[in-house]
Amino acid sequence: MTTILGIHLILLGIGAFLLVLKALYFGGVYDTWAPGGGDVRKITNLTLNPSVIFGYLLKSPFGGEGDIIGGHVWLGSICILGGIWHILTKPFAWARRAFVWSGEAYLSYSLGALSVFGFIACCFVWFNNTAYPSEFYGPTGPEASQAQAFTFLVRDQRLGANVGSAQGPTGLGKYLMRSPTGRLFWGRNYAFLGSSRSLVRTSKGSQWFGLE
Repeated sequence: MTTILGIHLILLGIGAFLLVLKALYFGGVYDTWAPGGGDVRKITNLTLNPSVIFGYLLKSPFGGEGDIIGGHVWLGSICILGGIWHILTKPFAWARRAFVWSGEAYLSYSLGALSVFGFIACCFVWFNNTAYPSEFYGPTGPEASQAQAFTFLVRDQRLGANVGSAQGPTGLGKYLMRSPTGRLFWGRNYAFLGSSRSLVRTSKGSQWFGLE
């Protein structure tokens, strides 16, 4: 009855291990915190300590790509073992009575799970600059300075500053961001605290820009 769930879990586990292999042996992954302003590198400091990996469920410790790739090792292992378990076993009697076992029901359960994943991804995009580097997902310089100015004044001045301060070093990337062109500027929370005018400095020169 849960064979299709087991197959999906095994495929997800294989996908997680493909990312691990890519990061360790086949070219590496992009590290936004690499010296010199971010670079693609192979991960050599893999984190497998369960207290560190599962500690992310309770708090937000400062970690790098080693934690992310190590987490995928744990995630891939859990998915594959769970998939095998679901293929070899049947649901308990109370579960068979509680759920509908049909193709349409499986589809609806899957869509519900995807919606949960979407909300989780939103949190990671907003908070985790390691998993979602600003170079790929952040705005360009003009977009950050002009289009988001009013948004910052209305919403992000208090919320963004509090969240960024609580994150410690991890939150720095929320404010100092690099655009796809390589320029360094105040990030998506736009930290010109207490003023509607900010100075933004680029990483390629010493010129300063006044942004209204």
